Amino acid sequence: MAGTKEIKTHMDSVLETRKITNAMYLIAATKLRRARQELDNTRPYFEALRGEIKRIFRTANGVDSRYFFSPGGATVEEGTYGCLVITADKGLAGSYNQNAIRQALKLLEEHPDTKLFVVGEYGRRFFDHRGIPIEHSFLYTAQNPTMARAREISALLLDGYDRGDLQRIFVVYTDMESGTSFQARSTRLLPFHRTYFDTPAKERAVTAPFEFLPNPQAVLDNLVPIYVSGFIYSALIDSFCCEQNARMMAMDSADQNAEKLLSELSLRYNRVRQSAITQEITEISAGARAQQQKHGKER
Repeated sequence: MAGTKEIKTHMDSVLETRKITNAMYLIAATKLRRARQELDNTRPYFEALRGEIKRIFRTANGVDSRYFFSPGGATVEEGTYGCLVITADKGLAGSYNQNAIRQALKLLEEHPDTKLFVVGEYGRRFFDHRGIPIEHSFLYTAQNPTMARAREISALLLDGYDRGDLQRIFVVYTDMESGTSFQARSTRLLPFHRTYFDTPAKERAVTAPFEFLPNPQAVLDNLVPIYVSGFIYSALIDSFCCEQNARMMAMDSADQNAEKLLSELSLRYNRVRQSAITQEITEISAGARAQQQKHGKER
Protein backbone atom coordinates (compact mmCIF):
# COMPACT_ATOMS: atom_id res chain seq x y z
CA MET A 1 0.00 0.00 0.00
CA ALA A 2 1.24 3.52 -0.82
CA GLY A 3 2.70 5.47 2.06
CA THR A 4 1.91 9.02 3.13
CA LYS A 5 4.75 10.45 1.05
CA GLU A 6 3.50 8.87 -2.17
CA ILE A 7 -0.11 9.92 -1.49
CA LYS A 8 0.98 13.48 -0.67
CA THR A 9 2.95 13.64 -3.95
CA HIS A 10 -0.11 12.42 -5.83
CA MET A 11 -2.27 15.06 -4.16
CA ASP A 12 0.19 17.82 -5.09
CA SER A 13 0.17 16.61 -8.70
CA VAL A 14 -3.65 16.72 -8.83
CA LEU A 15 -3.64 20.22 -7.34
CA GLU A 16 -1.20 21.46 -10.00
CA THR A 17 -3.33 19.89 -12.75
CA ARG A 18 -6.44 21.55 -11.33
CA LYS A 19 -4.73 24.93 -11.51
CA ILE A 20 -4.12 24.35 -15.23
CA THR A 21 -7.71 23.26 -15.91
CA ASN A 22 -9.05 26.27 -13.99
CA ALA A 23 -6.87 28.60 -16.05
CA MET A 24 -7.99 26.96 -19.31
CA TYR A 25 -11.62 27.31 -18.22
CA LEU A 26 -11.24 31.03 -17.58
CA ILE A 27 -9.37 31.61 -20.85
CA ALA A 28 -12.05 29.74 -22.82
CA ALA A 29 -14.80 31.77 -21.11
CA THR A 30 -13.08 35.03 -22.05
CA LYS A 31 -12.60 33.98 -25.69
CA LEU A 32 -16.22 32.83 -25.88
CA ARG A 33 -17.57 36.20 -24.71
CA ARG A 34 -15.35 38.10 -27.15
CA ALA A 35 -16.31 35.90 -30.13
CA ARG A 36 -20.02 36.20 -29.39
CA GLN A 37 -19.69 39.96 -29.25
CA GLU A 38 -17.93 40.05 -32.63
CA LEU A 39 -20.64 37.89 -34.19
CA ASP A 40 -23.40 40.09 -32.75
CA ASN A 41 -21.67 43.17 -34.15
CA THR A 42 -21.56 41.83 -37.73
CA ARG A 43 -24.81 39.87 -37.89
CA PRO A 44 -27.13 42.86 -38.61
CA TYR A 45 -25.14 43.72 -41.76
CA PHE A 46 -25.47 40.24 -43.26
CA GLU A 47 -29.12 40.00 -42.24
CA ALA A 48 -29.71 43.23 -44.17
CA LEU A 49 -27.77 41.76 -47.10
CA ARG A 50 -29.99 38.71 -47.09
CA GLY A 51 -32.99 41.04 -47.07
CA GLU A 52 -31.74 42.74 -50.22
CA ILE A 53 -31.36 39.39 -51.99
CA LYS A 54 -34.93 38.60 -50.97
CA ARG A 55 -36.00 41.93 -52.42
CA ILE A 56 -34.48 41.03 -55.81
CA PHE A 57 -36.42 37.78 -56.04
CA ARG A 58 -39.55 39.52 -54.78
CA THR A 59 -39.51 42.36 -57.28
CA ALA A 60 -37.71 41.00 -60.36
CA ASN A 61 -39.28 38.11 -62.21
CA GLY A 62 -37.20 35.59 -64.13
CA VAL A 63 -33.86 36.60 -62.61
CA ASP A 64 -31.24 33.90 -63.02
CA SER A 65 -27.87 33.38 -61.37
CA ARG A 66 -25.17 30.70 -61.38
CA TYR A 67 -25.31 30.71 -57.59
CA PHE A 68 -28.89 29.38 -57.52
CA PHE A 69 -30.64 26.29 -58.76
CA SER A 70 -32.82 27.01 -61.76
CA PRO A 71 -36.50 27.52 -60.89
CA GLY A 72 -38.15 24.13 -60.92
CA GLY A 73 -35.01 22.53 -62.32
CA ALA A 74 -33.79 19.12 -61.24
CA THR A 75 -30.80 19.12 -58.95
CA VAL A 76 -27.68 17.48 -60.40
CA GLU A 77 -25.85 15.06 -58.11
CA GLU A 78 -22.82 14.48 -60.36
CA GLY A 79 -19.61 16.45 -60.36
CA THR A 80 -16.95 17.40 -57.86
CA TYR A 81 -17.97 18.76 -54.48
CA GLY A 82 -15.97 21.11 -52.31
CA CYS A 83 -16.17 20.76 -48.53
CA LEU A 84 -14.86 23.31 -46.03
CA VAL A 85 -14.17 21.50 -42.74
CA ILE A 86 -13.75 23.68 -39.65
CA THR A 87 -11.98 22.07 -36.68
CA ALA A 88 -9.88 23.30 -33.77
CA ASP A 89 -6.10 23.50 -33.46
CA LYS A 90 -5.94 21.19 -30.45
CA GLY A 91 -7.97 18.75 -28.41
CA LEU A 92 -9.12 19.02 -24.79
CA ALA A 93 -12.56 20.05 -26.08
CA GLY A 94 -14.65 16.94 -25.56
CA SER A 95 -16.19 15.54 -28.74
CA TYR A 96 -16.08 18.86 -30.62
CA ASN A 97 -13.47 17.83 -33.22
CA GLN A 98 -14.69 14.26 -33.60
CA ASN A 99 -18.25 15.37 -34.38
CA ALA A 100 -17.12 17.74 -37.15
CA ILE A 101 -14.81 15.14 -38.69
CA ARG A 102 -17.58 12.56 -38.56
CA GLN A 103 -19.78 14.84 -40.69
CA ALA A 104 -16.96 15.29 -43.21
CA LEU A 105 -16.34 11.54 -43.43
CA LYS A 106 -20.06 10.97 -43.96
CA LEU A 107 -20.03 13.38 -46.92
CA LEU A 108 -16.94 11.65 -48.35
CA GLU A 109 -18.68 8.30 -48.05
CA GLU A 110 -21.81 9.55 -49.80
CA HIS A 111 -19.88 11.41 -52.52
CA PRO A 112 -16.26 10.23 -52.87
CA ASP A 113 -15.47 12.91 -55.47
CA THR A 114 -15.19 15.59 -52.79
CA LYS A 115 -12.28 17.97 -52.30
CA LEU A 116 -11.47 18.95 -48.72
CA PHE A 117 -10.60 22.47 -47.61
CA VAL A 118 -9.53 22.31 -43.97
CA VAL A 119 -9.31 24.92 -41.21
CA GLY A 120 -7.68 23.82 -37.95
CA GLU A 121 -4.59 21.79 -37.09
CA TYR A 122 -6.63 18.94 -35.60
CA GLY A 123 -8.42 18.31 -38.91
CA ARG A 124 -5.21 18.59 -40.92
CA ARG A 125 -3.47 15.97 -38.80
CA PHE A 126 -6.48 13.66 -38.80
CA PHE A 127 -6.77 13.53 -42.60
CA ASP A 128 -2.98 13.40 -43.12
CA HIS A 129 -2.55 10.43 -40.77
CA ARG A 130 -5.29 8.50 -42.59
CA GLY A 131 -4.01 9.30 -46.05
CA ILE A 132 -7.11 11.30 -47.04
CA PRO A 133 -6.05 13.96 -49.56
CA ILE A 134 -6.62 17.63 -48.70
CA GLU A 135 -7.16 20.02 -51.60
CA HIS A 136 -6.17 23.09 -49.59
CA SER A 137 -5.17 23.60 -45.98
CA PHE A 138 -5.47 27.12 -44.57
CA LEU A 139 -2.27 27.46 -42.60
CA TYR A 140 -3.49 30.09 -40.16
CA THR A 141 -4.98 28.85 -36.92
CA ALA A 142 -8.65 28.39 -36.12
CA GLN A 143 -8.22 30.83 -33.23
CA ASN A 144 -9.54 34.39 -33.44
CA PRO A 145 -11.42 34.14 -36.78
CA THR A 146 -11.63 37.39 -38.74
CA MET A 147 -13.59 38.71 -41.69
CA ALA A 148 -10.36 38.91 -43.71
CA ARG A 149 -9.82 35.18 -43.29
CA ALA A 150 -13.43 34.48 -44.22
CA ARG A 151 -12.99 36.49 -47.43
CA GLU A 152 -9.82 34.56 -48.26
CA ILE A 153 -11.61 31.24 -47.82
CA SER A 154 -14.69 32.33 -49.77
CA ALA A 155 -12.56 33.71 -52.61
CA LEU A 156 -10.81 30.35 -53.03
CA LEU A 157 -14.06 28.37 -52.93
CA LEU A 158 -15.90 30.76 -55.24
CA ASP A 159 -13.02 30.67 -57.72
CA GLY A 160 -13.34 26.89 -58.01
CA TYR A 161 -17.13 27.18 -58.24
CA ASP A 162 -17.05 29.90 -60.93
CA ARG A 163 -14.57 27.91 -63.03
CA GLY A 164 -16.81 24.86 -62.84
CA ASP A 165 -14.28 22.77 -60.91
CA LEU A 166 -16.72 22.50 -57.99
CA GLN A 167 -20.39 21.75 -58.62
CA ARG A 168 -21.41 22.16 -55.01
CA ILE A 169 -19.83 23.64 -51.91
CA PHE A 170 -20.51 22.34 -48.41
CA VAL A 171 -19.46 23.74 -45.06
CA VAL A 172 -18.94 21.40 -42.09
CA TYR A 173 -19.02 23.46 -38.91
CA THR A 174 -20.37 23.32 -35.38
CA ASP A 175 -23.48 25.33 -34.62
CA MET A 176 -24.23 26.56 -31.12
CA GLU A 177 -27.92 25.83 -30.62
CA SER A 178 -28.01 27.25 -27.10
CA GLY A 179 -25.68 28.25 -24.31
CA THR A 180 -25.00 24.64 -23.34
CA SER A 181 -25.66 22.58 -26.48
CA PHE A 182 -24.06 22.50 -29.92
CA GLN A 183 -24.21 20.27 -32.98
CA ALA A 184 -21.92 19.58 -35.93
CA ARG A 185 -23.63 20.36 -39.24
CA SER A 186 -22.95 19.75 -42.92
CA THR A 187 -24.61 22.58 -44.83
CA ARG A 188 -24.74 23.06 -48.58
CA LEU A 189 -23.51 26.58 -49.21
CA LEU A 190 -23.72 26.70 -53.01
CA PRO A 191 -25.80 26.59 -55.07
CA PHE A 192 -28.67 28.07 -53.06
CA HIS A 193 -32.27 27.05 -53.35
CA ARG A 194 -34.44 30.06 -54.06
CA THR A 195 -36.68 29.08 -51.18
CA TYR A 196 -33.76 29.88 -48.85
CA PHE A 197 -34.40 33.54 -49.64
CA ASP A 198 -38.17 33.23 -49.79
CA THR A 199 -40.18 36.08 -48.30
CA PRO A 200 -43.23 35.49 -46.09
CA ALA A 201 -46.53 36.43 -47.73
CA LYS A 202 -47.15 39.34 -45.34
CA GLU A 203 -43.84 40.94 -46.43
CA ARG A 204 -44.33 40.57 -50.18
CA ALA A 205 -46.24 43.78 -50.78
CA VAL A 206 -44.17 46.23 -52.82
CA THR A 207 -45.03 49.85 -52.18
CA ALA A 208 -42.51 51.38 -54.62
CA PRO A 209 -40.73 50.17 -57.75
CA PHE A 210 -37.04 49.29 -57.57
CA GLU A 211 -34.44 49.81 -60.26
CA PHE A 212 -31.39 47.55 -60.38
CA LEU A 213 -28.31 48.76 -62.25
CA PRO A 214 -27.05 47.45 -64.56
CA ASN A 215 -29.59 44.62 -64.10
CA PRO A 216 -30.93 42.35 -61.32
CA GLN A 217 -28.65 39.44 -62.27
CA ALA A 218 -25.49 41.59 -62.04
CA VAL A 219 -26.58 42.97 -58.67
CA LEU A 220 -27.30 39.45 -57.44
CA ASP A 221 -23.94 38.16 -58.68
CA ASN A 222 -22.22 40.90 -56.70
CA LEU A 223 -24.25 40.42 -53.52
CA VAL A 224 -23.94 36.64 -53.26
CA PRO A 225 -20.11 36.50 -52.87
CA ILE A 226 -20.38 39.03 -50.04
CA TYR A 227 -23.12 36.95 -48.45
CA VAL A 228 -21.02 33.79 -48.83
CA SER A 229 -18.14 35.50 -47.03
CA GLY A 230 -20.54 36.42 -44.24
CA PHE A 231 -21.83 32.88 -44.00
CA ILE A 232 -18.29 31.49 -43.74
CA TYR A 233 -17.37 34.12 -41.15
CA SER A 234 -20.45 33.17 -39.14
CA ALA A 235 -19.49 29.48 -39.41
CA LEU A 236 -15.95 30.25 -38.22
CA ILE A 237 -17.26 32.26 -35.26
CA ASP A 238 -19.92 29.67 -34.40
CA SER A 239 -17.35 26.88 -34.49
CA PHE A 240 -14.92 28.90 -32.39
CA CYS A 241 -17.64 29.61 -29.81
CA CYS A 242 -18.58 25.92 -29.70
CA GLU A 243 -14.93 24.97 -29.28
CA GLN A 244 -14.55 27.28 -26.30
CA ASN A 245 -17.87 26.11 -24.86
CA ALA A 246 -16.82 22.46 -25.25
CA ARG A 247 -13.46 23.24 -23.64
CA MET A 248 -15.19 24.95 -20.72
CA MET A 249 -17.38 21.90 -20.20
CA ALA A 250 -14.38 19.56 -20.44
CA MET A 251 -12.34 21.64 -17.99
CA ASP A 252 -15.29 21.89 -15.59
CA SER A 253 -15.65 18.11 -15.71
CA ALA A 254 -11.91 17.78 -15.08
CA ASP A 255 -12.21 20.10 -12.07
CA GLN A 256 -15.02 17.99 -10.63
CA ASN A 257 -13.02 14.81 -11.16
CA ALA A 258 -10.02 16.45 -9.50
CA GLU A 259 -12.14 17.42 -6.48
CA LYS A 260 -13.43 13.87 -6.21
CA LEU A 261 -9.94 12.42 -6.53
CA LEU A 262 -8.53 14.85 -3.94
CA SER A 263 -11.30 13.88 -1.53
CA GLU A 264 -10.48 10.18 -1.96
CA LEU A 265 -6.73 10.80 -1.65
CA SER A 266 -7.23 12.93 1.45
CA LEU A 267 -9.28 10.19 3.07
CA ARG A 268 -6.67 7.59 2.14
CA TYR A 269 -3.87 9.86 3.40
CA ASN A 270 -5.59 10.29 6.78
CA ARG A 271 -6.15 6.56 7.08
CA VAL A 272 -2.52 5.74 6.27
CA ARG A 273 -1.31 8.48 8.61
CA GLN A 274 -3.59 7.28 11.42
CA SER A 275 -2.44 3.71 10.82
CA ALA A 276 1.19 4.83 11.05
CA ILE A 277 0.51 6.74 14.27
CA THR A 278 -1.32 3.75 15.75
CA GLN A 279 1.57 1.48 14.82
CA GLU A 280 4.08 3.84 16.43
CA ILE A 281 2.01 4.02 19.64
CA THR A 282 1.75 0.23 19.67
CA GLU A 283 5.49 -0.14 19.22
CA ILE A 284 6.21 2.40 21.96
CA SER A 285 3.77 0.67 24.33
CA ALA A 286 5.27 -2.73 23.57
CA GLY A 287 8.77 -1.36 24.16
CA ALA A 288 7.75 0.21 27.46
CA ARG A 289 6.08 -3.00 28.59
CA ALA A 290 9.18 -4.99 27.65
CA GLN A 291 11.36 -2.62 29.67
CA GLN A 292 9.09 -2.96 32.70
CA GLN A 293 9.22 -6.74 32.50
CA LYS A 294 13.01 -6.62 32.18
CA HIS A 295 13.36 -4.42 35.26
CA GLY A 296 10.99 -6.69 37.20
CA LYS A 297 13.11 -9.76 36.50
CA GLU A 298 16.32 -7.96 37.50
CA ARG A 299 14.85 -7.23 40.94
